[in-house]
Amino acid sequence: MSPNQLPNQPEQSAKMYLPRSSESETLKKIRHTASHVMAMAVQKLFPKAQVTIGPWIDNGFYYDFDNPEPFSDKDLKAIQKEMVKIINRKLPVVREEVSRQEAERRIQEIKEPYKLEILADIKQEPITIYHLGNEWWDLCAGPHLENTSEINPKAIELESVAGAYWRGDETKAQLQRIYATAWETPEQLAEYKRRKEEAQRRDHRKLGKELGLFIFSDLVGPGLPLWTPKGTLLRSMLEDFLKQEQLKRGYLPVVTPHIARVDLFKTSGHWQKYKEDMFPLMADDAEAAALEQGFVMKPMNCPFHIQIYKSELRSYRELPMRLAEFGTVYRYEQSGELGGLTRVRGFTVDDSHLFVTPEQLDSEFLSVVDLILSVFNKLQLKNFKARLSFRDPASDKYIGSDEAWEKAQGAIRRAVEKLGMEHFEGIGEAAFYGPKLDFIFKDALEREWQLGTVQVDYNLPERFDLEYVAEDGSRKRPVMIHRAPFGSLERLIGILIEEYAGDFPLWLAPVQIRLLPVGEAQIDFTKDVVAKMQALGIRAEVDLSGDRLGKLIRNAEKDKIPVMAVVGAKEVETNTLSIRTRASGELGAVAVDEVLDKLKTAIASFENF
Repeated sequence: MSPNQLPNQPEQSAKMYLPRSSESETLKKIRHTASHVMAMAVQKLFPKAQVTIGPWIDNGFYYDFDNPEPFSDKDLKAIQKEMVKIINRKLPVVREEVSRQEAERRIQEIKEPYKLEILADIKQEPITIYHLGNEWWDLCAGPHLENTSEINPKAIELESVAGAYWRGDETKAQLQRIYATAWETPEQLAEYKRRKEEAQRRDHRKLGKELGLFIFSDLVGPGLPLWTPKGTLLRSMLEDFLKQEQLKRGYLPVVTPHIARVDLFKTSGHWQKYKEDMFPLMADDAEAAALEQGFVMKPMNCPFHIQIYKSELRSYRELPMRLAEFGTVYRYEQSGELGGLTRVRGFTVDDSHLFVTPEQLDSEFLSVVDLILSVFNKLQLKNFKARLSFRDPASDKYIGSDEAWEKAQGAIRRAVEKLGMEHFEGIGEAAFYGPKLDFIFKDALEREWQLGTVQVDYNLPERFDLEYVAEDGSRKRPVMIHRAPFGSLERLIGILIEEYAGDFPLWLAPVQIRLLPVGEAQIDFTKDVVAKMQALGIRAEVDLSGDRLGKLIRNAEKDKIPVMAVVGAKEVETNTLSIRTRASGELGAVAVDEVLDKLKTAIASFENF
């Protein structure tokens, strides 16, 4: 097994490409049509059910219903059976254009009040309606298949029922959302289900609890993880690893507060452009609140780093200045959008802000990308591509001049072209103050996650009136680079748990080796060996449970300990350890000193034992 190969990975079948709806016009039509078939089946079986919205999503579709009784698993089976009947009837899917008045008349005739609200939101005319045969219809813009027979009944599956508020508003009616999936072939459906089952096995929320890494508490609040000792060790290892890499590259550590005056974020533009995602203003009284005076929890670290830069007049000789912080930020995510560690309300960003001269921009940007690629390599994250997250010129959510945006986007484009990186453009994905180079990682289940990011920013230096003294004595404006190789510790750890299936590489594992004494007579020896390991910085422990050897080994396997050492009478006598690893299996008896040397070497070189 090579050093970079992950242990205990299940055999992968030849990878089947499963496109998202947005990547396949055919799937989009299949799923959109299947959603109408499902809604028709529901209303046929449950005449009192009213339909609301039913869009396609990445891997399927859903429809929201207002039904007097909750849908059960038995109901889902009945609905799917009815869908198959509708599909097999080969009903034509007919598009009809009507006036707004005619659409309103028809909706009132069938007494569907939700459709009236949907109709009111449709601005263009004529109104389009799609019919399934002459038995069922709904307002829809399409696209759709031409006939229900084009849906393969063996490639659809109803998955689950969840609650959903009408319009996403907690003050409005509680609806029932049926999630479903549909594919072109049964083979695609089977592969989707396999990946879904594998995702459940790897789910970081489940594994995080089993491995004792983090917890959530209702008393603390949703989206606010609590890190246990093992989880904190994991975080610390990642932090220490990146801090060491940064120190080698001339980064300067800083620490900033968790809150600040709202005026700081008014100057940066966050308050105007990002207010809805920030925690509410903390004001002294009602008058201060009305005047928007008070403190807010920080959603970003950049305005704080800007204040450190601005505390003195800088010379060109001091640039580039690279300020780095593991800074915890807070964003008021909606409760329905929270998800384990990957979407939280308080998270720690491996943030750095580089203040550079315009002439230094390209070389510093390339150095940052080099750092990110080095980090990914150490973490064994290889399957990623670069997204050039640019401004949408038609949107008003951005700040700054067209000239500043063109210069910033040009710098990013030059960098990826020089590096020859696989990349694609994401128009509209930029931060409100500048474009980004985002690293989109594809995990073992082909799911995509955004991890590292680099941003070029001409706007905040302008808004905060940043300067440096140039070589000719004139005052000039620096350019800022925002970068975060991890993105956030929380999301990164959640992704790593799932990517490794809990089997962390040796250097990163919270417990790197566990000693398993066969009986009481071996305990003192194991404690002495563990003390030597801990003195060398090796994270070692002894299992003192007193269980039989078989259970000791099973528990170590369950806890995904990379290396375990069985210690019996023979091992004590010969000063050896009987080594068993998750990566390579049984290694037999190895002298204690050799184990120490091998562990130190493997950990330092990011390899397995």
